[in-house]
Amino acid sequence: MICNGNFPRIPAIKGKGRVFAVLILRQIFRVLYPGKVVSMATPSHHQNAIPSTKKKKTHKNPEANFLYELNSCSKSKDLKGAISLYDSALSSNTRLNQSHFNTLLYLCSTFATDPDSKDLALRYGFRVFDHMMALNIHPNEASITSIARLSAAKGDGDYAFEMVKKLGDYQVSPRLRTYEPALFCFCQKLEAEKAYEVEEDIDKMGLSLEEPQIAALLKLSADTGRGERVYNYLHKLRRSVRWVSEETCKVLEDWFCCKASEIGSDVGSVKEAILRNGGGWHGLGWIGEGKWVVKKGNVKPNGRCCCCGEQLDCVDIDDVETEKFALSVAGLALEREVKANFREFQDWLEKNADYEAIVDGANIGLYQQNFAEGGFSVLQLNAVIKEMYTRSGNKWPLVILHNKRVRALLENPSHRKLVEEWMANGVLYTTPHGSNDDWYWLYATVKLRCLLVTNDEMRDHIFELLGSSFFLKWKERHQVRYTFLKGALKLQMPPAYSIVIQESEKGSWHVPIVCESDEESLRSWLCITKPGGCEDEGKTGSTMETCEIVDGPCCKSSENRNNEKCDDKTTSMTGKRKERSP
Repeated sequence: MICNGNFPRIPAIKGKGRVFAVLILRQIFRVLYPGKVVSMATPSHHQNAIPSTKKKKTHKNPEANFLYELNSCSKSKDLKGAISLYDSALSSNTRLNQSHFNTLLYLCSTFATDPDSKDLALRYGFRVFDHMMALNIHPNEASITSIARLSAAKGDGDYAFEMVKKLGDYQVSPRLRTYEPALFCFCQKLEAEKAYEVEEDIDKMGLSLEEPQIAALLKLSADTGRGERVYNYLHKLRRSVRWVSEETCKVLEDWFCCKASEIGSDVGSVKEAILRNGGGWHGLGWIGEGKWVVKKGNVKPNGRCCCCGEQLDCVDIDDVETEKFALSVAGLALEREVKANFREFQDWLEKNADYEAIVDGANIGLYQQNFAEGGFSVLQLNAVIKEMYTRSGNKWPLVILHNKRVRALLENPSHRKLVEEWMANGVLYTTPHGSNDDWYWLYATVKLRCLLVTNDEMRDHIFELLGSSFFLKWKERHQVRYTFLKGALKLQMPPAYSIVIQESEKGSWHVPIVCESDEESLRSWLCITKPGGCEDEGKTGSTMETCEIVDGPCCKSSENRNNEKCDDKTTSMTGKRKERSP
């Protein structure tokens, strides 16, 4: 029946039945003759075989072949190989395009700072660029960035900046990386005015500096003794990053260890500015006299610096941002809600602006209620109301809840008395039929600058309203999250302090440094103070007259401050700022 691993012809079986028979025979053959190869091919298989549609690869044209090999050199960082290819292309009159030139320029600019290959990279880099321009091939942003890097490597920041400015002739917008070579070159050569001119051009293009560029300008200003510029760049750094790299930290240490300052602003204006700015900075200039005291240490969980004992702020968005945010929420709410209903709420809120916490009633009442007997948990909502009442010194929070939900609760005899108590205490605001509660509780929280109890991440609002990093800062300062573990409420209050660069009313600075660990207690901070601004003034003796840098898990200048421990976990409720007008 079966010979040499081949199946006999099966003329009587056709179609699907034939395929089924072949599969059965193959399985039998495997059992009877293990180890032998079974050929499934039959005459009918060969006759009905579908011809392959796969096309054979065609030979690349010279230009495509040159680009392929050039990209291989770029990936393997083979500068000499790329130069050899370029010379061969010239000798064979291969037609070159922008992609060829950009790849060559990129590779040359990559090796422009390599001591062993610098001369070769510079010589061929400028030669390639001149060839490109001679062929009247317009450079794009990548081309200009590469030639700017080559110019900066040669120490010619002027030419690098000139090339960037010429991009406008080709209707091409530069990127931050396009400006970097000229900026860094001027900073290294201490050509301050030229570096500041590059920064002005970056601002005009609507681009934002990042830490490497700000750190370079900060160091330049420090090295050329421009204290006011140093101050301004410190604030630019504060707005741009949450923490600094070790390299930037070293720049700050060098500046503060070598410089002294004089009192620049009166105490009253400083306090007002800090409140107006949302806490954590005033922006009015250097404060304090004499040499700075520079130390490295940690910050306690309650936000108190282990080096100087100063309390750090939980930073909020400033007054201008808050007002814009409130107007944005109101504008969108008026578009999506019945205008009369939302305007009525706005008027009501103006007359009832003393709340320190807003509660998203539906979010709490429906929390973990997705089970058979689940519905709306009045007990959960009441637990949150009572807890916020206690934490705020016996002040009731405002609960936003839809009128349909409130009506259902009032119709339930077991809930009616509790809901009526809420209404009597001014706890409830019921939103009208067809409304979206979210607009109401979000607007109330922003307008009153108070806390918001909800687990809602507000992603829809982020998408529609913001696209700005300040919303994350606002959430960190105002949102209270919650959990119920076996019926017991646990609130997660806003953090005691924000991990950002902070400037205090005493004139001190606290700068968080990048940390690989997720444990914030292990993060190092740069603590920069004046002798008069340290809590244990008089305890440190002569160390206050000179700059010192001390590293340690809990920085101490003499005895540990009042025997305080760095594992203090005291937390308190963060309400709205009383000094800020609603």
